[in-house]
Amino acid sequence: MARQEQVLQLEPPHELKFRGPFTDVVTATLKLSNPTDRNVCFKVKTTAPRRYCVRPNSGIIDAGTSINVSVMLQPFDYDPNEKSKHKFMVQSMIAPYDMTDMDQVWKEAKPEELMDSKLRCAFELPENDRTHENEIHTNVSSTPIKSELSSLPKSASASLDDGEVKKIMEECKRQQMEVQRLREENKQIREDDGLRKRKVTSMASSPHSSPSQAMMMKEEGLSTRVLALCVLFFVIGVIIGKLAL
Repeated sequence: MARQEQVLQLEPPHELKFRGPFTDVVTATLKLSNPTDRNVCFKVKTTAPRRYCVRPNSGIIDAGTSINVSVMLQPFDYDPNEKSKHKFMVQSMIAPYDMTDMDQVWKEAKPEELMDSKLRCAFELPENDRTHENEIHTNVSSTPIKSELSSLPKSASASLDDGEVKKIMEECKRQQMEVQRLREENKQIREDDGLRKRKVTSMASSPHSSPSQAMMMKEEGLSTRVLALCVLFFVIGVIIGKLAL
């Protein structure tokens, strides 16, 4: 046998709205009206009993009267992206004329005597709180980026500037060209030095050449090579000093 239709009138009829902020207890009011000529017993149940406090959660509504039920949502961390799955059910039945113990009446009630209505829950934030919530999420999401940038050393932070990067690239290119030029000069110096050595050797082996001439040419070639190496090391030191700065 099908259950009876609900005789109580619920206001709101389908949804309980809880308006934040949810850092404190938020109360929604459910009005139950009895338009019949009989007293009606009622109970209010929820799928999340630890999250709500209902007063009164049961009782009797006299014929032609109504009562207000306070549904108190306990404080919690509100997440706007999480949809509420909480539900309430108002169960009722016609009170027997000779009722003395309401708990006993509920225990002995037949299924076809019971009536029920279901309500879902909705959480809302005021407009200014929504704006504040969005700002908080924006600040939280941007904080790691700011922290990473601030933790960079000054040299790394400066390298983020396009103009500085361009200058550094040009300086590196110029230094590479300078090194290449020095390599070519060093190569030329080695070739000249080898040519001088060959001349010294040929003059030393020649019967018409004097030892003093051979010694002079040898010393000239040696001093030229030492001078070239000193210049090379000086330029390389200057380049390394610039790169270090």
